[in-house]
Amino acid sequence: MPIANMRDLLREARAQNRAVGAFSVSSIDMITGVVRAAEALNTPVILQVAQVRLPASPLPVIGAAMRAAARDASVPVAVHLDHGMTVDCIRQALDEGFTSVMFDGSHLSMEENIAQTKAVVEMAKPYGAAVEAEIGRVGKTETGAALTAVCADPDEGVRFARETGVDALAVAIGNAHGVYEGAPVLRFDVLEKMYAVCDTPLVLHGGTGISDEDFRRCISLGMNKINIATASFMAVNQAAQGVPEYFEMVKRMSAAAENVARHHIGVFGVRKAEEA
Repeated sequence: MPIANMRDLLREARAQNRAVGAFSVSSIDMITGVVRAAEALNTPVILQVAQVRLPASPLPVIGAAMRAAARDASVPVAVHLDHGMTVDCIRQALDEGFTSVMFDGSHLSMEENIAQTKAVVEMAKPYGAAVEAEIGRVGKTETGAALTAVCADPDEGVRFARETGVDALAVAIGNAHGVYEGAPVLRFDVLEKMYAVCDTPLVLHGGTGISDEDFRRCISLGMNKINIATASFMAVNQAAQGVPEYFEMVKRMSAAAENVARHHIGVFGVRKAEEA
């Protein structure tokens, strides 16, 4: 089927009070594992790769594999650039056929974040691609480097969404990329205020380590896209340990990615049969 657009997947998820799992991938075994999980549960997913991962997984190569898997899937699958930091990379992803991109301007002032995000939204329009952006600052970078977390401001969220026209808004509520040091403490009060005033689907980054109960609470408060990366990478790495035969290793790595995706899709909510 045609590659899905994140915009459509999030709209459906919001109507069904669930979230779409967005799974970071870096290889064919991970891609096939995630898609198998989505097909088994008859639920759409998002395949994504972050700009910081591209030195190991070049965009034209990993992008082609992601798009082929999405086209061949029996359920809707979107192809997304996560944490795009530069205009050149975002434009390349759009040219490669990604159906959504994220511009991460969370390190900028609010004014500059709005201005640059608006420019990316305009860039994406001719491609029909959806755009995600971020306000506040999620703890740690994609590589796990220390970063001071800053919770999103609900009033700024309303302004940001209105002025940029983004399709999805990642909001920092005490979440962090990588492995949490202790149990994560999420600011549900901030999320509740954001949900009350902002109609834009919200995104939770740093999903690894958050409890299933907290995931469900986030979804009830407007989180319609939840990112999973570290859990998948850790599981795939563990599956590869001590396996002497290459193709058996690949098989186990793919199965590990599938198991992680199956669990999280089940927690985030499967697609209702009448909507399939």
